[in-house]
Amino acid sequence: MNIVVCIKQVPDTTDVKIDPETNTLIREGVKSMINPFDMYAIEEGVRLKEKFEGKVTVITMGPPQATEALREAISLGCDEGILVSDRAFAGSDTLATSYTLAMAMKKLDDVDIIICGKQASDGDTAQVGPGIATHLDIPQITYVKKIEKIENKTLIAERMTEEGFEIVQTRMPCLITVVKEINEPRIPSLKGKMKAKKAEFPIWKALDMELEEERLGLSGSPTQVSKIFSPPQKQKGEIFEGNPTDCVEKLVELVKDQLK
Repeated sequence: MNIVVCIKQVPDTTDVKIDPETNTLIREGVKSMINPFDMYAIEEGVRLKEKFEGKVTVITMGPPQATEALREAISLGCDEGILVSDRAFAGSDTLATSYTLAMAMKKLDDVDIIICGKQASDGDTAQVGPGIATHLDIPQITYVKKIEKIENKTLIAERMTEEGFEIVQTRMPCLITVVKEINEPRIPSLKGKMKAKKAEFPIWKALDMELEEERLGLSGSPTQVSKIFSPPQKQKGEIFEGNPTDCVEKLVELVKDQLK
């Protein structure tokens, strides 16, 4: 079974920096980590490899430093990694990103299943995984919490919904996005760390994938950030003391004053 796991290196939540000219995240030189939901995608890919045999290829799109994320994925059991990196990709929104990654997938042979985390912590759109499937014209199952069965090029999965869950069957190749309930990510083994340390990763640029230039980066992104600001700090709330009746009366008067 050929498994591809898409991951993203995201800024550490305590160290987010914004380019004031482009209103995009500054990634170069910023402390980063693998997107938390992608850790579950990695684990699920490795588990499928162990159960059905085959290979797990991990792929990420980002600056050169994103090889750190690939190296960590190798230490967790993935077999090989690919970095999709080019200045032409800078500023890509979810549409441009999913197009670029989908074209990268087309360079791989006989992919059976693509696994993504449900969303990235620096965007929370949950659009890239479904976008990849759309560009590749393959079926997708989102918010997967359990793979029930894979047999005869058919996958059956349980997906979370706001009301409960659904059991969905689809043909393969397909793409799934996973939630944290699907598994418990392992820690790197010593053997995995040794393999990761020696790993080398090809870098695929726009010319390598014969991409349409007008669909890349900022120029290929129909959604762009026009303004960035920090939300106002919450003001300290007012504490009411006394019996419940008096507290309710004070609260009502306070609300009335604010509505004037």
